[in-house]
Amino acid sequence: MDEMTLLNDFDTIFNGGGDIQSVAFPTGRVVREKVSMMAGKETSSQPLPGGKNSGVTIHDLTDDERPREKALKQGMESLSDVELLALLLGSGIPGKSVLDLSREILKDNDNRLAYLSRKSIPELVRKYKGMGVAKATLLVAAMAFGARTQADLQIKDPQMASSEAVYSYMRGRLERLNNEEFWVLHLSRANRLQSVEQVSKGGQSQTSVDVKIIAKSVIDRLSAGVILCHNHPSGNLAPSGADDSLTRRIVEVCKIIDVPVLDHLIIGPSGYYSYRDQGRL
Repeated sequence: MDEMTLLNDFDTIFNGGGDIQSVAFPTGRVVREKVSMMAGKETSSQPLPGGKNSGVTIHDLTDDERPREKALKQGMESLSDVELLALLLGSGIPGKSVLDLSREILKDNDNRLAYLSRKSIPELVRKYKGMGVAKATLLVAAMAFGARTQADLQIKDPQMASSEAVYSYMRGRLERLNNEEFWVLHLSRANRLQSVEQVSKGGQSQTSVDVKIIAKSVIDRLSAGVILCHNHPSGNLAPSGADDSLTRRIVEVCKIIDVPVLDHLIIGPSGYYSYRDQGRL
């Protein structure tokens, strides 16, 4: 395979994402540049052939401006959201430092990490100049890893004694999604969580739930009580008519098998709605 074929293959993979200029270097140079970028290494700040620059990198910043050095000296918690994002991106674009690029991206998301975390890899690449597939993949992976870490830090078999406790436990699974999902929390007699189960996954505005499957699951797990939970990606927390109808049907079926439905939470990007708190269960 010749050098230009390799270049074309890499450009296809990264979809012109701007991680590095698509220019023909001397033999072997393009392979080293592309492979180093794929491995997550920061690009060089030295000018590329033709007078173009690959962008202002972290190495171009002063010691006080470098997030990595600041984190090593003061701890990761000392970094601002902008600095953490800059650390993940690694480099900026021509005429814009990595910190400026990070500020621009966060500002476009109302400076809310929750909003940024809901964006997909293709959406990030398409929307932000300088955000190639490599950077976008790393960012989405970091967000997902953080959510999983938070979930893992939670107490095992926590007691679901309030809607706040349910929201705290489930928000990491649901508030970042762009599609609806329906979950059932199975509880012991002391209202401690025994298991959590996804029973349905749908589109942006609805998901289909089979009440018979929920009833079977409750029986199989010998649940003493259940809590229903689903999300509204739109951010509108008010239950729909379909939500009300589904809740009533599940409550009626669970009464037959003598298992109470203790609550039904609707979770959005910025809060939740509780049927129990509203006196509707």
